[in-house]
Amino acid sequence: MGVNRLMGISRKSSWPYAEKILSVPSRKVDIILRHSKGGFTLLHKGRALTRCYNSNVGKLGAQLVAQAMGIPLPSEGKAIKTSISTAVLFRAISISSFDLRIKEIWPLVNRLLDEAEEQRRG
Repeated sequence: MGVNRLMGISRKSSWPYAEKILSVPSRKVDIILRHSKGGFTLLHKGRALTRCYNSNVGKLGAQLVAQAMGIPLPSEGKAIKTSISTAVLFRAISISSFDLRIKEIWPLVNRLLDEAEEQRRG
């Protein structure tokens, strides 16, 4: 799927596919985190699972998603491939959906990051 086709993908429209992937527990799900001019897209088999838009909040969200998955944030035009469990994927997708401007959300973000780290080790 080309980057241009991804530009119209929203988190809302990608959620049904993400739910389908998350509904079957797995130790290994192949994921790509792609950085384009429009922001960051988390992909599985070429299909979007979630997006973080090209805004200050979106970039922060993308950094946290990458942290949850244990990978660096790719530079623009690049992508990083990894394999993670559905448990870690759930936490990464959850973080991507938060409005990080709300200070009360941060304890939950930190908990999800801690859990994702534990699960990657486990």
